[in-house]
Amino acid sequence: MRFRRCRTLFVEPVERPSFNLQELLAGGTGVQLQPVLQVRAAHLPSVQVIDAESCAWLLACSAEQWQPLPEAADARGRVLSLLQQGLLVSDDPAHAKACAAEQRLRDSHWWPLSALHYQQSCWDEVDSVQDMEQHQLVTARDLVRSYGSPPPEAPPRIHGAQALPCYEDDPMQSQLQARATCRNFDSARALPLPLLARVLQQVLMAQAGVETDPGVRFLKKNVPSAGSLHPLEAYLLVRNVEGMAPGLYHYHAVAHELGRLPAQPQDLESLCQRLLAGQHWFADAHVLLVLVCRFERNFWKYRNHAKAYRAVTLDAGHVSQALYASATALGLGAFVTAAINESEAGRALGLQPLAEGALAICGLGWRSGTKITAELDPDGHVWPRADPRAGNADAAGR
Repeated sequence: MRFRRCRTLFVEPVERPSFNLQELLAGGTGVQLQPVLQVRAAHLPSVQVIDAESCAWLLACSAEQWQPLPEAADARGRVLSLLQQGLLVSDDPAHAKACAAEQRLRDSHWWPLSALHYQQSCWDEVDSVQDMEQHQLVTARDLVRSYGSPPPEAPPRIHGAQALPCYEDDPMQSQLQARATCRNFDSARALPLPLLARVLQQVLMAQAGVETDPGVRFLKKNVPSAGSLHPLEAYLLVRNVEGMAPGLYHYHAVAHELGRLPAQPQDLESLCQRLLAGQHWFADAHVLLVLVCRFERNFWKYRNHAKAYRAVTLDAGHVSQALYASATALGLGAFVTAAINESEAGRALGLQPLAEGALAICGLGWRSGTKITAELDPDGHVWPRADPRAGNADAAGR
């Protein structure tokens, strides 16, 4: 058996608090800080904890040259322990899974720091709403109580700045003002398929294409994309659309068609909640669109590029804003969120780790006539402004 170190990792020294009765009895706080070394690897979904000796030994290992298993018992034991954690990889079949994952990363053309960031920022089985409620960080008042006041909403004005005209008759301005993130959907009213088709045509459909060389094709869409690569794919979780069975679908931007995935979840509603990390106010949307990046297409051009991952997140922002505009013009509500369980999405959609990955989830559907959950609509364009004399009854969104 031979082994080598994984190529991309990050060592973080942290101090974990623990209770110490003797320290408390001696007149101290009773809190003792225990130094710990956390190691995050770009091919592993979870953090690993190792001791200082193992860390020094790990960093001294080659990430390029295979080494034989040492004969000394203590060194052999350390190697086997690090292999079990996935920080070392081996050509032994017993460790094939970690080795294959690390090799995929080597072959993927990720910039190492971006790969670390993407892998370690992916959520799995996170309930963000429950976390907010447990830490009492639900409302703006909760945030101020815990964190103090936020930085100002705008920087100071520059003396002598030139005032600009405002145009009240601008139709684009009125449409943009009508956009507000929807947290209240009408689940009793199905979404017509033609409306969904129109949104997909306006936002995601390829409007034209060009083949610059054999097998090298670029698309023109109504949203910009770095290098005109358009690596984002939309997977739809259809809940309530006329003429469509609920389930998971892939939208083909060139053919303008929805293909039902062969593997379907047993409980679609539960999957909605898990994908959205517990954000139940979004789970009633008629359609969810999981924006998935085919990183391998992006990195075909931007190989090991420091800006490549930032560019695809900008692509997701372009798509989400275009979807807002399209949905609003058609009288629908829409939302976008990055607070998602990416690992859950990867399993549900059958994505290849590090070659494909979810970036955000958008949704759309009919707005409910009743506001159950609070929405940010300060100009009262969507919901009539509340009478200030009525107090702040809606601040908690209930």
